[in-house]
Amino acid sequence: MKSSCFSVILVLSLLFAVAHLSNAAFSCGTVDVKAAACVTYAQGKDAAPSTACCDNLRQLAQGVKSLDDKKDICRCLKAGVKNFAGVQDKLLSKIPGACRINVGFPVSLKTNCETIH
Repeated sequence: MKSSCFSVILVLSLLFAVAHLSNAAFSCGTVDVKAAACVTYAQGKDAAPSTACCDNLRQLAQGVKSLDDKKDICRCLKAGVKNFAGVQDKLLSKIPGACRINVGFPVSLKTNCETIH
């Protein structure tokens, strides 16, 4: 469960960072909850991201109002994914495309959240 939640968090943070710029109103708890539905895909347990995964990521992306929001989400996801075993970087990178969400930067465990612009 933890690995699934953290994987989802990483994906969501990346999606938020790329989505749109908004107000920094995202807590890691919110990001974790939204990203949780993506963890089983990121671990290779599901063949595709679930509808819930994609819907949650879209919601996060639509709420981004600022560059700081993007970076905050990215940081939350990266912190969360460390607590879950089995998250595959190659699957994380496929989530935005599979969900048809343009994040504007590579979604990866290696993404440097501080360089997002």
